[in-house]
Amino acid sequence: MFLGNSGAVALTQFIPCVTIEIGNSLLEKSPRKCNILTDKEAATFMKIGKVGVVGCGQMGGGIAHVCAQAGYDVVVSEISDEFLNKGLAAIEALLNKSVQKERITQEDRDATLARLKGTTDTGDFSECDLVIEATIENLDLKKKIFGELDKICPERTVLATNTSCLSVMDMAAATVRPDRVLGMHFFNPVPVMKLLEIIRTTATSEATLETARDFGESLGKTYVIVQDSPGFIVNRLITPQIMNAIRMIESGIASAKDIDTAMTLGVNYPMGPLALADLIGLDTVLFIANGIYDKLRDEQYAAPALLKKMVDDGQLGRKTGKGFYEYT
Repeated sequence: MFLGNSGAVALTQFIPCVTIEIGNSLLEKSPRKCNILTDKEAATFMKIGKVGVVGCGQMGGGIAHVCAQAGYDVVVSEISDEFLNKGLAAIEALLNKSVQKERITQEDRDATLARLKGTTDTGDFSECDLVIEATIENLDLKKKIFGELDKICPERTVLATNTSCLSVMDMAAATVRPDRVLGMHFFNPVPVMKLLEIIRTTATSEATLETARDFGESLGKTYVIVQDSPGFIVNRLITPQIMNAIRMIESGIASAKDIDTAMTLGVNYPMGPLALADLIGLDTVLFIANGIYDKLRDEQYAAPALLKKMVDDGQLGRKTGKGFYEYT
């Protein structure tokens, strides 16, 4: 087993990279030498010892939390000390709450925090075996981050994105290791939700996929495998329900409360589609809907005018205190 700090050495085979056209861009503009590993070679050392997480917001902080609690050494980054301290404080608060509710012991809480390191320097990812990007849903930003990580991280490192709907292959194209790039889509709140969507691109190797499977299981997650496609599984299915629920409000068919009550009691959902939208954040819901619609041009993903207006008015759901419901 290869661990991040063990000092183990793996030999790599250098072969010419092929030129792959993706949209209007080239993965490699000309033949060059790069480290494309066979599955057999990669499997000898693609074991996770140290994890990096880019972003310490709601999702990134949650991912860092569960990784540290599962026993991994974790480096989590933010763009400023202010955001980093806020994210780390949120993790500590959740751990304290778990101690109070007797879900974990004080010793578990202390050990988890001891495995967490915060940073504003991306150079601190240089010893990580896996780095998970969990920043805002902006493809240009994510491609920039992947390009930087590709230069900083060792050849063995697997690079993953927590994107909820963007093309993983577009991010892989910013690296010279597309075989070791994939999506790992966690769900909010990460410490509670059991599902992990693992998104495989046409370039993702079997060894990388197996590494992601093993890692997800080590976190106590149940994984599903999906090809790199708009919305993956969950968002591809749930987004039309949310859009239709909003259209029902626009048309005066029913109130938000009655729509959600019908779905919780009639379909046995834990919460209705509008309460779920408030939890996700209406700005995020709009982004996901627009992202899938732009790719598929399917009207069921077209965002209703009411959703756009609420986002413009800053009514984003739980995080602003008002969405389809009001929160204190």
